[in-house]
Amino acid sequence: MIELAAMGSIRTEAGPEVLELRLAGEIDAALRPQASESMAVALTAGTPVVIDASEVTFIDSAGIAFVMQLHHAGSEAGIDVALRDPRRVLRDVLDMIGYGDQIRDADAVVA
Repeated sequence: MIELAAMGSIRTEAGPEVLELRLAGEIDAALRPQASESMAVALTAGTPVVIDASEVTFIDSAGIAFVMQLHHAGSEAGIDVALRDPRRVLRDVLDMIGYGDQIRDADAVVA
C-alpha cells in the first residue's frame, strides 16, 4: 500500500496579483511532469510568482533544479520569483549551494 502523505505535489494557484506554486510532500524527480507544467504556467501568467514550500517534507536535486530553473527563467523574462519557506526545508539547501541569496523571501515581499 502506498502512503499518500509521502507523495509530493506541485499545485498552481493563480490569483489576481500573484501566482502561487504550492509544493507539498516529497519534491523529487517523480514530479517532473508537474514541474514542467507548473513552470510553463508560471512563465506565461504575467504576474509575480511565489514558490510556497511551507508543506515540503523532502526535496532532492531534481526539486532544487526545478526551483533554480524557474527562478532563472523568471529573471530572464522579467518575472519576480520569490520563496515562502517558513520551515526552511528548501531555503537551507539553497543556502548550502550558494543560491539562497538569489531568491527573495516572499513573506517580506508579498503581504
